[in-house]
Amino acid sequence: MTEATTSAPIDPLQACLDGAYVDEVVEVRAQGPVPPRRALHTIRTEHFDVHNDGDLLHVGHRVPPELVDDDLAGMLADELFGPGWLRGPDLFERIFTGTVRTSRSGALDSWELFYRNTMMRLEQCVDGPGVGGHSTIADYAPVYARAESLLAPGSVLELGSCFGFLSLRIAASGRRTTASDLSPGTTRLLAEMAPRLGIPLTAVAADAGHFPGDDASADTVLAIHLLEHLDAEHGERVLAEAVRVAARRVVIAVPLEEEADETWGHVRTISLDDLTEWGRATGLPFEVSEHHGGWLVLDKR
Repeated sequence: MTEATTSAPIDPLQACLDGAYVDEVVEVRAQGPVPPRRALHTIRTEHFDVHNDGDLLHVGHRVPPELVDDDLAGMLADELFGPGWLRGPDLFERIFTGTVRTSRSGALDSWELFYRNTMMRLEQCVDGPGVGGHSTIADYAPVYARAESLLAPGSVLELGSCFGFLSLRIAASGRRTTASDLSPGTTRLLAEMAPRLGIPLTAVAADAGHFPGDDASADTVLAIHLLEHLDAEHGERVLAEAVRVAARRVVIAVPLEEEADETWGHVRTISLDDLTEWGRATGLPFEVSEHHGGWLVLDKR
């Protein structure tokens, strides 16, 4: 079992070296058909070959361009992290980044492929059955659709937006939208991708517990599958910030898990009772419901 140790932040736009994504933890490169014999100490799955030489974890992938989308997360979970060959969210993110980066030669071109494929498949899943079988995109499509249905009129701020797919969908509908994430690399990537997709969007790198915005500066504030990644104290600060920045409504969504899923970086479980307690603590009108997870909606007016 291999797990990444503390290392430098991931730069999703860094240049590849001789066709490979290389950082201080992993080397990832695209490869052709696998040879018939298994190399010594190599983990081989349908889409990946992995071995560790003591300095770097070397990953060869056979992910075709048409499958370079956010379902790559499920692929990594199913083939490498779920079985226990690898573990840790940092290592997961590095292999994910390296696989996308080596799907095309240019940094922006590779991420544009990833974003366009994901947005197309997300649209298919929201509007119909979309991608069949197990699919990361199909799993979060109904969550995004629910979040979109709960928006108050006006502008939107999403805290913890990650790649920003939900924010992009909202912005494409004509709303003034800001996507915020703790990772400067992720927000920089989103700021580069939005114009390529023809979508006006503001991306801000910020801790969701200390957002640099005025009181009541966004009509709706979203925290969709964010709080399970944060400890209780940090989560309380995020909820307080969401209430402060929202002019009309706060929408919180969390997965309902029996155990926190480490593969996805979850550090705690949150129940419907927890959501109810949070709602009562704000003193605002609120509603708790269940739809592909738990939901807390707070109304300020």
